[in-house]
Amino acid sequence: MTSSLTAERVRRDIEVVAHAGLGLDDFFAETVESLRRAVPIDAACIGTFDPNTVMLTSARKYGDLLGQDHKDPEWGLLEYGQVEPSSYRELVAQKRDAVGLNLLTRGRTQQSERMTRLMIPEYCFHDEARVVLRDGDRVWAGIAMFRSGAGCRPFTEDEIDFLGSLSQTLAHGVRIGLLSTVVAEQRPSINNGPAVLIIDRNNEIVQMSAGSQERIEDLAAGPNSAAAVNPIYGLIGAARRYGAGETQVPPRLRVRGRSGMWLVINASPLSSVDGRPGEVVITIEEARPPEIIPLVVEAFGLTARERDVTQMVLQNVATKDIAATLHVSAYTVQDHLKSIFDKAGVRSRRELIARVYFDQYAQRLNDPLTPSGSYASAE
Repeated sequence: MTSSLTAERVRRDIEVVAHAGLGLDDFFAETVESLRRAVPIDAACIGTFDPNTVMLTSARKYGDLLGQDHKDPEWGLLEYGQVEPSSYRELVAQKRDAVGLNLLTRGRTQQSERMTRLMIPEYCFHDEARVVLRDGDRVWAGIAMFRSGAGCRPFTEDEIDFLGSLSQTLAHGVRIGLLSTVVAEQRPSINNGPAVLIIDRNNEIVQMSAGSQERIEDLAAGPNSAAAVNPIYGLIGAARRYGAGETQVPPRLRVRGRSGMWLVINASPLSSVDGRPGEVVITIEEARPPEIIPLVVEAFGLTARERDVTQMVLQNVATKDIAATLHVSAYTVQDHLKSIFDKAGVRSRRELIARVYFDQYAQRLNDPLTPSGSYASAE
């Protein structure tokens, strides 16, 4: 790593950027530029996660990886379709904030199927550092950083420790970035009903319902986006393991599309009578409020008691009744509300409700519903 003075300057820069209220695209671009001053790299990829399942919701690429999307489906299948000590889910389970692959394998990076099948032959990346962006027990994103060439200098323990020390600060920036993007008033015309994809046993998309391609394209994440299908293939890999009984985590995620619409994507593995991997059914549909409210409230960084208060505010419970339910004084409830308003960037209960819903639902409460429960398209 470069000098300790440079490292501390980078740490201060990241602190400032993480609290600047930037959208995710700007925050990640600033983060990569800052990090590479202290930890030189040739490429980086940042993935955002659903904190409930640690499933990939978007990916952005920098340096030599930018525009290299042809192997993204294979990455998703490898990352979520098998157990590897350096996979993001394993790092989260082990409560490790950062790891260097060369250090983890004691120089035998060929032990990683991700490296031998993908990173080395396709990109000539011979070492990888991973950082889990964790705030408390919730993980919001992960950063993979790469060095090229067979003779590249591996990531050192000091570099990995430095990266790990930034985990919580970077997670804060992700939470803020998730909330800061304003929903556009004019959204693209996207079919409001569920999109359905059929994946065959060779992991190829063989059928899709009307409007599915538009839903997939809505998963792209700005100018540095990886392939829009990245989250889909992560779910396919996870569904294979789930169907085999190797994991109890449902292959499911919540994601905010480029249009500003919150979506829920599910993967359901189908059994095969011959014992071979069967088909996987993917559904993409507009999220309903009960599915999104917990995620949005978590992104505010509220305490457990503040979440309790927020839940009752969303139910239009009066302050005195909140106090009675929580067995505290009305003054204490007001203190909690002040803290909640500060964290959410609002000034009133009404603004808090609108902020939680991102206006996705509040503006459409009088719209008719289709038989599936989704909102009908505007005339």
